[in-house]
Amino acid sequence: MRKSLLVAIFAVLAAPGFAQNQNTWRIDTNHSSAQFSVRHMGISKVQGQFTKVSGAVDFDEKDITRSSVTATIDIGSVDTRVESRDNDLRSPNFFDVAKYPAMTFQSKKIIQSGSGTLQVVGDLTLHGVTREVTLNVDGPSPAIKDPGGNLRRGFEATTKIVRQDFGLTYDKALGTGELVVGNDVSITLDIEIVKKP
Repeated sequence: MRKSLLVAIFAVLAAPGFAQNQNTWRIDTNHSSAQFSVRHMGISKVQGQFTKVSGAVDFDEKDITRSSVTATIDIGSVDTRVESRDNDLRSPNFFDVAKYPAMTFQSKKIIQSGSGTLQVVGDLTLHGVTREVTLNVDGPSPAIKDPGGNLRRGFEATTKIVRQDFGLTYDKALGTGELVVGNDVSITLDIEIVKKP
């Protein structure tokens, strides 16, 4: 009886439609990051990054527009190279990491916008607010095999958001009317995805 049950389980696992993760590529956290830039006092740009990005891409080799992307960014990993500024960004003044520890993205639609370029439309959730954004993507690159035998691809994605749309409203205005921290935020994602053989 036990042997028959094991045989049945293995038969199900081997069935063509069962291995749902065959097309799943994982985001390589060690080789991926999310950078951002925002105006400071209207005169220069401050740049920073989130160093912990995770998630997966269900990659359809035959029709890339049928693929999907899920990503999570650890807000606590923010790094602008200034400790006091990073602590302020983590505080309730801005991201409020204790209450909202992660930013997430879930794709809804992928459009082939050109040769080697895509538009990925999806829901971005930040600071407890969800809004639709469009990522402009260069890639993904052709798959290559690393020394460990894993397959790897890379891509770069860019978008812009208005931080106040996500409830990040804390700021001080200068006498000129400019905000100390600008409202428009440019985001660049450098992502490497990996699939084990």
